[in-house]
Amino acid sequence: MRKIAFIFPGQGSQYVGMGQGLYKAYEVAKRTFEEADEALGYHLSDMCFHGPADELQKTEFTQPAILTHSIAAYRVFEQEFGLRPHFLAGHSLGEITALVCAGAIPFADAVGIVQKRGLFMQQAVPVGVGTMSAISDLDPLTVEEVCHELDTPEERVTVSNYNTPRQTVIAGHVTAIERAEQRLRSMGGSVVRLKVSAPFHCPLMKEAAFQLEHELLDHQYADLSTPVIANVNALPYLGPKNIVEKLTVQMTRPIQWNQTMHFLKNQGVNVVIELGPGVVLRNMMRKTFADVHSFSFDKDEDIANMNELFDSGVLAYPCLISRSLAIAVCTRNSTWDVDAYQSGVVEPYRRIQAMLQEIEQNGLEPTLEQKRAALDMLLSVFRTKGTPIEEQKERFRQLFEETNSRHLFPDFDITSELVIR
Repeated sequence: MRKIAFIFPGQGSQYVGMGQGLYKAYEVAKRTFEEADEALGYHLSDMCFHGPADELQKTEFTQPAILTHSIAAYRVFEQEFGLRPHFLAGHSLGEITALVCAGAIPFADAVGIVQKRGLFMQQAVPVGVGTMSAISDLDPLTVEEVCHELDTPEERVTVSNYNTPRQTVIAGHVTAIERAEQRLRSMGGSVVRLKVSAPFHCPLMKEAAFQLEHELLDHQYADLSTPVIANVNALPYLGPKNIVEKLTVQMTRPIQWNQTMHFLKNQGVNVVIELGPGVVLRNMMRKTFADVHSFSFDKDEDIANMNELFDSGVLAYPCLISRSLAIAVCTRNSTWDVDAYQSGVVEPYRRIQAMLQEIEQNGLEPTLEQKRAALDMLLSVFRTKGTPIEEQKERFRQLFEETNSRHLFPDFDITSELVIR
């Protein structure tokens, strides 16, 4: 069974020319960049496509640029492939992108929020005072211990990103980072100083977090249409009421990306698609879970490989009609009214069974009306067998998730007598 997650990159993935191909090829991408330009009051699209690089590297521009490219990619992907994810997740800034795609934050609001977020982060620590460094080939616990030994109130150094089992990022004051780098190299670690203008996701971002919280409180948030994994605990949001808190806390605490990847894997995700500039998150997933099919929509080769995989049928979604029949059979019966059972279970089941046989014999794809008929049958079976309402809800939830078909029935409500009529 195919179970998909869309993931969105954070700062560091930007490059001059990002999104230009999508802009030229797809009207929906063009409208996305134009929407960002209008919301921000300047030509972000021109900066993405033509630079200059030093301007694109500035955090206040980098963050809306990556967000806009990622949203454009998401909209194009949804339009061209018609695939809907089971989960959404994003690294740092990418978490806001995921919330936009889940319908929790309007895109026009989000580009303004992330521009201010970038400005707050840059202003929190003067340029040259703080930095970040990626540590590879050492386990996270070792990196944590070194940071704990060297961290002081005057010279901060803490873990800021748990990226993979063998890559951890540290952030803090330059002098403390230098001492940590020297210690970690002596222990066999590979050290790469990151090209960033501030130390993100560490206690030095306390003032930026305070300012961001006030900005976030000025906006309204909607229910999430798709589960979004939060960076602070690698668990799904419980609803829109947690958005301000989690995005604020994320500013000063480490990004739990390694745990996020493990969560997706444990939930049965077997296809991960990175939407946005670059391949950073795709590469992390490939290194951590080689058996998960990971692609970047920013690479033509990946798109071709993804199409080949889907066309092979290896990861096809189950048929909603056949799954409905299977659920109907295995649902426990609590009624002994023979006539009711015949009319409410046997007859609708056999009718849908015959319909599926005809579809399969003729090599056809089920129509929307035929899928509705299958849901109607299953509802009749549940009501006739006396299935508890909570069990019905869970069965339908699983059915829609397994077949990736919830979006086909936006008004589906098992508590309504008018459901799917």
